[in-house]
Amino acid sequence: MREVIAAVEQVVKCPPYRDTVMQWAPETASHYSAARGVFMGFDFHMGEQGPQLIEINTNAGGGFLNAALLRAQQACCGATDPVPRHGQALDAAFVAMFEAEWGLQREHGDPLVRIAIVDEAPSEQYLYPEFELAKRLFKRHGIDAVIADPSELVLDQGRLSYQSLPVDLVYNRLTDFALVEPQHAVLRAAWLSDAALFTPHPRAHALYADKRNLTVLSDSITLASWGIDPSCIDTLQAGVPLTVPVGGSNAEDLWQRRKSLFFKPAAGYGSKAAYRGDKLTRRVWDEIRRGDYVAQARVAPSERTLQVDGQSTALKLDIRAYAYAGALQLLAARLYQGQTTNFRTPGGGFAAVFVAG
Repeated sequence: MREVIAAVEQVVKCPPYRDTVMQWAPETASHYSAARGVFMGFDFHMGEQGPQLIEINTNAGGGFLNAALLRAQQACCGATDPVPRHGQALDAAFVAMFEAEWGLQREHGDPLVRIAIVDEAPSEQYLYPEFELAKRLFKRHGIDAVIADPSELVLDQGRLSYQSLPVDLVYNRLTDFALVEPQHAVLRAAWLSDAALFTPHPRAHALYADKRNLTVLSDSITLASWGIDPSCIDTLQAGVPLTVPVGGSNAEDLWQRRKSLFFKPAAGYGSKAAYRGDKLTRRVWDEIRRGDYVAQARVAPSERTLQVDGQSTALKLDIRAYAYAGALQLLAARLYQGQTTNFRTPGGGFAAVFVAG
């Protein structure tokens, strides 16, 4: 997993790659930011040939919750090693990550005073508890923090504020990755004018998380033509399932091969509107053909058996690798049943990852 993440980072730095993926990026992504993006999420299935990177997320949720879960599990699983081994240091690493983002963009040395954790109706979000965990963590380290809906933020004289309090950094948890929806006009203006530091931000999403980018990362011929190191290409070939855009020229072939494919919307998240090919109906297929979709070689998820209400139950799983600037911070599993990852399965949800043996 570390090797795959490092290979992705190497390609993202390549100018031809950036030129290519920016062709389908929204206009807001053309604005530059030195911030790398906190809590980059690399999601893997454990395939028969090793871990397979099925997607990348730039606002991967659950980091704060999984750090707390890891500490709780270590209390009863002390004989095994968590990943990473220094689970107790995660809180400090998370704070250092936000401070590093601030330092990259704000070179004049002003301290990071206030962070706004921003999402739509935050108290109604499924992961709202981790917003509170983040707020408390920041305050313990001397950084003020607020949890805000976009409508509560104001842009005045080039400064973003919340209830008249200046906001230095926006920890962006919105799924409007490009900040194009009308209700986010203030945030969009603040992003484009550098009225506050945003992390993650539209440019990071365009460079990493648009599903169409996987068609490039899994294209060894194109990568070779750009002069990417052969060992990097080999790593990506072994670790990224072949992904192609769905279009008129290949639609019939993809339909015929659908049982071995997984279909995802280019700007999708949280498994929304994603479909296993062997479950497709003609009606859904017609919608896919008309939309911006990619087809990815399907890698069956591995399974774990656990006790749910006294019954042995097999649950599928994927592994989320949280990373910052290419460095692995934390691994967490997500357990579920059904076509796609979800948090509705009894006994499912996040789980700590340990090394056995």
